Amino acid sequence: MAFDLVIRNGLLVDGTGSAARRADVAVADGRIAAIGSLSGQATRESLDAEGHVVAPGFIDGHTHMDAQIYWDALGTCSSYHGITTVVMGNCGFTLAPSRPDARELVVRNLERAEDISPAAMAKGIHWGFETFPEYFDVVDRLPKGINYSGYVGHSALRTYVMGERAFTDPATPADLEAMERELRAGMRAGAMGFTTSRSINHQTSDDRPVASRLARWDEVCALVKVAGESGGIFELTNEEKSQGTLEEQAEYFGRIEKLAVESGATFMFGVGSWRKNPEGWRSMTGAVERVNAAGGRFFAQVHSRRFDVILSFTGQLPFDRLPLWSQLRAKSLAEQKQALRDPAFVAKLVHEAHHGPYGNAIGAEARKPDFDWVFLMEDPMGPHRCLGELARAQGKDPVALMIEIALASDFSQIFLQAIANEDSDNVLALMRHPNALTTFSDAGAHVSQISDCSIATHLLGHWVRREQKVGLEEAVHWLTGRPAAAFGFENRGRVREGFAADLVVFDPKTVGPEIPRMEYDLPGGARRLVQKARGIAATVVAGEILLRDGVHTGALPGRLLRRGATAS
Repeated sequence: MAFDLVIRNGLLVDGTGSAARRADVAVADGRIAAIGSLSGQATRESLDAEGHVVAPGFIDGHTHMDAQIYWDALGTCSSYHGITTVVMGNCGFTLAPSRPDARELVVRNLERAEDISPAAMAKGIHWGFETFPEYFDVVDRLPKGINYSGYVGHSALRTYVMGERAFTDPATPADLEAMERELRAGMRAGAMGFTTSRSINHQTSDDRPVASRLARWDEVCALVKVAGESGGIFELTNEEKSQGTLEEQAEYFGRIEKLAVESGATFMFGVGSWRKNPEGWRSMTGAVERVNAAGGRFFAQVHSRRFDVILSFTGQLPFDRLPLWSQLRAKSLAEQKQALRDPAFVAKLVHEAHHGPYGNAIGAEARKPDFDWVFLMEDPMGPHRCLGELARAQGKDPVALMIEIALASDFSQIFLQAIANEDSDNVLALMRHPNALTTFSDAGAHVSQISDCSIATHLLGHWVRREQKVGLEEAVHWLTGRPAAAFGFENRGRVREGFAADLVVFDPKTVGPEIPRMEYDLPGGARRLVQKARGIAATVVAGEILLRDGVHTGALPGRLLRRGATAS
């Protein structure tokens, strides 16, 4: 029998958690046609996977690629790390629905909370839609390297219906009726569900709450129930009460649990660990467990490592909003290097860094540092040397040492500022939770602040190979079969005959993330962090090789996955 593609001699890890086995995998018409010891020939291409793992393409269920899809057909940097399917539109942030005469309201929600350049959006988005169904039709037509699905976002829904009032007022009954009508239209068009944010970390550039945060709880409940009518998903970014007093937690999680059981929607929220309350995540997973025990469906979205903000002189620093530092940072990099060679000027910078007026940091913005939680990134998977410890050992001020190291590296040195998941034992415990999805990259957002597209390669390189605390089959299941089942991607997430031929071929001895670099490749020259991977020989989408050793082949086989038709 002739096949389009045959991958031979690989170690098949099929996404179910079953033991790995030697097997060939053949593809025809975009689907897996045969598995085993195969004699058939490939009419288009063959891959020798000797020494490599053949696995289902990885699935990332928490991204913000709604704008990026317009200017980046490959879905980078996610595709570099073996991701073949993403879910966008999380946290209430989507481009649609939006009115042609009020596009700035959508941009207002996105630009600071999600660190998506308004200049890049202005230059890169061609719009061509108003309603969510029209947006999905546009996405359907765009060239795509990987597969996309998406939600209807609350902030966009609110501004579409209410205009400027979305940032100041509760919804009227007429407003809510209009939002319900638009959400139902989005659900009929194949949206995965509905998302919102209640987090104080989501603000606009003029320091106001994003639109979804103005919603009363009864508004959220009404919209979640619309998503639940057709078995959709509700994803939310939590209120501060989720980490508050015991009374606040009981009130908040009581509301969440009641809605989860009554609405019929599948619930998801992000869960992490914080050094101020390392075990606080247990109250969140407790709510997840209670809902599932009561007959609901609830998942915790978790990370595979510590959550770090990336610092560098080519990107952001914690000191950027301080008066003297802001004057320095407005200069070219060459001018900054020259200024930092003046000891008297550096002394002033050091003093201001310790005593200056820091404002509030939002989302993944750098914040006033505790130098015992600032690290040098020298190996992308660590361990990372602590700046505070180095400064004490050398008898130097940590800010001065940071400047010294940056100059010595010609500004290429990256520093990491830890803000969550500092306890690695808690990270592992969260990934092991039976209702957890290791799928929280925020890819497409915070593009100059973090680089978490590497969740999958970090899991495989750090936890599987280096630490040997997670089995290979288990890790692949967390990245494929488990999220596919949670999101309803019925014919993805496993290597099985008849399933979509989304595959990744990687070397288990070398797979891992590379160090991120700042590049200026967004529309209009806006900056973003680009992080590639090593050890991935091929990424296959719909039976076509998209990337070979990280290099695009020219193929663009990705597609839009609509809820209710995601198996096709």
